[in-house]
Amino acid sequence: MEQKVAMNTRSKSNEDSEIINWFDMVTENAGLVQTQTLRRILQLNYGVEYLKKWFGDIEIQDMDENALETLYTSLVPLVSHADLEPYIQRISDGDTSPILTQQPITNLSLSSGTTEGRQKYVPFTRHSSQTTLQIFRLAAAYRSRVYPIRPGGRILELIYSSKQFKTKGGLTAGTATTHYYASEEFRIKQEKTKSFTCSPKEVISSGDYKQSTYCHLLLGLYYSQEVEFITSTFAYSLIQAFRSFEELWQELCNDIREGTLSSRITLPTVRKAVLDIISPNPSLAEKIEANCKDLEGSNWFGLIPKLWPNAKYVYSIMTGSMLSYIKKLREYAGELALVSADYGSTESWIGVNVDPSKSPENVTFAVVPTFSYFEFIPLRRQNKTKDYKSATDDFIEDDPVPLSQVKIGQEYEIVVTTFTGLYRYRLGDVVEVAGFYKGTPKLNFIYRRKLILTVNIDKNTEKDLQLVVEKGSQLLSRSHAELVDFTSHADIANQPGHYIIYWEIKGEVDDRILGECCSEMDASFVDHGYVVSRRTNSIGPLELRIVERGTFKKIVDQLMGNGAGIGQFKTPRCTSNQVLLKILNLCTIKTFHSTAYA
Repeated sequence: MEQKVAMNTRSKSNEDSEIINWFDMVTENAGLVQTQTLRRILQLNYGVEYLKKWFGDIEIQDMDENALETLYTSLVPLVSHADLEPYIQRISDGDTSPILTQQPITNLSLSSGTTEGRQKYVPFTRHSSQTTLQIFRLAAAYRSRVYPIRPGGRILELIYSSKQFKTKGGLTAGTATTHYYASEEFRIKQEKTKSFTCSPKEVISSGDYKQSTYCHLLLGLYYSQEVEFITSTFAYSLIQAFRSFEELWQELCNDIREGTLSSRITLPTVRKAVLDIISPNPSLAEKIEANCKDLEGSNWFGLIPKLWPNAKYVYSIMTGSMLSYIKKLREYAGELALVSADYGSTESWIGVNVDPSKSPENVTFAVVPTFSYFEFIPLRRQNKTKDYKSATDDFIEDDPVPLSQVKIGQEYEIVVTTFTGLYRYRLGDVVEVAGFYKGTPKLNFIYRRKLILTVNIDKNTEKDLQLVVEKGSQLLSRSHAELVDFTSHADIANQPGHYIIYWEIKGEVDDRILGECCSEMDASFVDHGYVVSRRTNSIGPLELRIVERGTFKKIVDQLMGNGAGIGQFKTPRCTSNQVLLKILNLCTIKTFHSTAYA
């Protein structure tokens, strides 16, 4: 047995070195690799309808790489999703002619829909699964250098497939993660990384996130001694799972003790798959029960290392809108490291975390130059004396530059050209170049560019809102309470328009403190347009609405019912969705108005 483990360890070490050596090679000459990547994309898709619209009859097959890059960026325009939507809709409706790609597109990915309020179709091909496998292997190799894990160990993966469905034209539609978990690459990933998920595919693909979560937790506990690390796509999924655990632990212990499965699991395929794995283990149940009684008394601090003693780290996307969950995740993780997962979008993978020991707040991502062709739009902050109504946000744009020309300290919006048929597609992500790995930039994700709060001449982004909420919620510590989740709404139906921020809180808080939280948030917005508008009362006092416990779970249930996947779920930080606003307003139990500018 020891000999087999040693062989597995050597094999994994060799594979780790092999993929890191490959990455070193492609990043050493990242600029050249990028021009080659663009050439491959254009040659593979030469003659498709969308490219012919811009290239006409120009022969590009034998063109010099640099000349082709110049021609492409001069002829093909920058686009948003709205520009490509008519083409993608035709594909969805069954048009099989070469519209965006020469290879037929058989799957469409659904974006999470929580950033812009509605889900978008994005082409998904075998290349999408292959790059996912590649980045997972690469990231695992870097993590293994800092946090070595035992080959053959298990991963508690809180992952979820959503329901797939057929479009009018017969294409399979679902989230990108759903397509990936159903792919051959997902199975290969476990073999290549020598780490195996605790849950069978029936649990992952149940389509009912509550039943899947229960089974993930049950099997994670059943294999608790073997679990090497704990992961989910987004930090939110980890938080919602462990909050559920706080309520379910006694039931879970009973199932482990008896070798049974709770009646809350009603899906026959899931019941069979789980019951085929577990058998009665009274001593394990007793140990977990004792640990949970201790944890209850300490507000579940250190829950993860207590219940999974051999876990080396917690791994998830923790940047952007997930930053607000890190404080709670640290409480659950105790002294265990939090490792930020890699940077990608539904449209393309972008960068890998080559420094897994860095905290999530300081993580950077080294761009993988073979995945897509990347351009970067330099962004300059607006001069505050200019007319605020002249721009959609606080930035002035310069012409896009290739990956090889980005500068440290500069902020950019990312543009991608992908193998899956997206050409000079603006992602809307704002990043800062923090440094370089060999010849490829290391990016610090800043936020989504889209403005989420604006009433008048004010312009506040998701990051602005997060900073404000963080400052206001610090006052809750006086009452030993905590912020569970939040969202916002720009109310322009009433005059003067004003911001409404919704909080769900755990614990009892004095109304006086909540009033202070409200005023503190109002005073913490630093956008000049907001400050001026508040002083002149063209924007009214900020309103804080406290919603009852469980409100954000109702929002999850509502969005899941509309086909969103819990694995991709992100609480919308601002919403104008009338259904969600109705839930929030019906669940409001207290309201406070700011006196900051009184």
